[in-house]
Amino acid sequence: MAGFYFVKINTRLIFFNVCFATMESMKILLIEDDLKILSFIQKGLQEEGFLVDTASDGEDGFYLSCEHNYDLLIVDWMLPKMDGITICQKLRDKKVVIPILMLTAKNSVEDRIAGFGCGADDYLSKPFVFAELVARVRSLLRRSSYNFNETLGLDTLEVNVSKRSVTRSGKAISLTSKEFDILVYMLLNQGSIITHTQLQEKIWGISENTSSNIINVFIHHLRHKIDSEGEKVLIKTIRGSGYKIE
Repeated sequence: MAGFYFVKINTRLIFFNVCFATMESMKILLIEDDLKILSFIQKGLQEEGFLVDTASDGEDGFYLSCEHNYDLLIVDWMLPKMDGITICQKLRDKKVVIPILMLTAKNSVEDRIAGFGCGADDYLSKPFVFAELVARVRSLLRRSSYNFNETLGLDTLEVNVSKRSVTRSGKAISLTSKEFDILVYMLLNQGSIITHTQLQEKIWGISENTSSNIINVFIHHLRHKIDSEGEKVLIKTIRGSGYKIE
């Protein structure tokens, strides 16, 4: 199996890069002050299909985790301005239940107990094999409250999330990756108004500047494919607010 591998040689971390080929469409915040490690983990997770925002100090990471909706946090223990333990404790004090994976060079039993005691859901010691990080990320996402059924549906529309396939009245519909991600997000929020800001954050990520016009184009193409002639219209525009699928 391929991936980014972290190997410790003479106290230095060496990185090897090959690609994985699965898709997850989940949104992750990575808080890591070592910019080389941050860059490699971000790139690797993006190649796995995850949306990844980053922060290089604890204060920025805590702010982002409070202001945006993430499916998972990956938090380094030793961070400037606010350490990972404090981030976990403050989030749990605020009743935030998002899964948290703690990364650290500390690996004693006492350190692990402290990590779990602060509210972390899993713990991974550095150096590590990237494949193990991905496996732990997927495991936490499966266990989280965000985890959805493999098949989503509305009226005659059916979406298989794991296979990334879409049908309407039994007829296969071909969607781009972004169109598929938008559709899944809308189906998970059936009946609710989805704003441009929500689509920007959830589908593109806060680090990518996407205009409302581009989002409108994606919705237009998705509606044209999903709401074909003779089928009930599912995707509606809510003037001045956003979109709704119902």
